[in-house]
Amino acid sequence: MSTIGFEPHDHRHCVKDTLSEAEKHCAEKGLRLTAVRRRVLEILLAHHRALGAYDVLGTLSAEGLGTQPPVAYRALDFLVKAGFAHKIEALNAYIACAHLGACQTPAFLICTDCKSVAETDTQPASGRLVDAAKAAGFVIKRTVIEAEGLCPNCQEPPA
Repeated sequence: MSTIGFEPHDHRHCVKDTLSEAEKHCAEKGLRLTAVRRRVLEILLAHHRALGAYDVLGTLSAEGLGTQPPVAYRALDFLVKAGFAHKIEALNAYIACAHLGACQTPAFLICTDCKSVAETDTQPASGRLVDAAKAAGFVIKRTVIEAEGLCPNCQEPPA
C-alpha cells in the first residue's frame, strides 16, 4: 500500500471518492452517516492534515451545525470507529483515512513543522514487536505507529 499525504494529487477527486465510499460503506453496514458526521469527514478530507476536535468544532459552529464540544467528539468517534478517520495520538488530533476500507494497520509520518500527516500501511504481524509479544505471552490487539520528522516541503534544500 502506498504512502498518501505529502505528494500533490487531484484533491477534489479524492474528497468526492472518499465521501462516496463512506456513504456506500454506511449503507452496507447499516450505519448512519448523519449530516454532521458527513460534514466532519469533509472537513478532515479538505485539510489533509491532522485537526483537533476544537478546529472541527470551529467550522461546525460557523456553519450552524453545533457549538458544543460533544458534537465534534461524537462525530469524530463515529468516523474513527467506522474506519473513516484516525486519531493521531502524538497530536491529539484526527485525520481522514487515506486508504478507506483497506486500512489494516496504519502508520503515520508527521511533519513537526507544518503538521501535515502522511499515512501508510504497515505489517506488524511480523517483526521484532510480534516476536517480543509472543515471548512475553502477550497478544497485540492494536498498534499505533507514529513517526515525527520533516515532510519534503519543510526540509532544507540541499546545499
